[in-house]
Amino acid sequence: MPAPDKLKSWWQGRRWRDDRGDTNIQMAIIFPFVLLATVAVIQASMWYYARQIALTAAREGLTAARAYQSSPAAGAAQAQDVLRRTAGDSLRGYSVVASSDGQRVRVRVSGTALSMIPGVAGLQITQSASGPLERWTVPGE
Repeated sequence: MPAPDKLKSWWQGRRWRDDRGDTNIQMAIIFPFVLLATVAVIQASMWYYARQIALTAAREGLTAARAYQSSPAAGAAQAQDVLRRTAGDSLRGYSVVASSDGQRVRVRVSGTALSMIPGVAGLQITQSASGPLERWTVPGE
């Protein structure tokens, strides 16, 4: 029977020889999940960015539409202008709808976020902002 030190070194040498290629197999299994997680994070970031663009346009449109003696059309025009300047490819096929009931005005911006996944059209985004119309009032009435 070999000495314990020789047995130990023989076993360690054998173990290292048997483990060759394990790292490659582990990477082949783990790497697709890492790529999927990376694409998911990037896609979520693109969705969030497009959502913020739509919300900014809706808020800017609301500010223009609720000004004294302004109209919902002025708000829609302002929102369109903001989208024209900032949306680029991040928010595609956008539309703006502004409406008022005489007391409040609402501006809604819809569009599609850019998709990183081939064959997927992208995520629909709708953001809106509403607020009271500015008007002169008489104290006590």
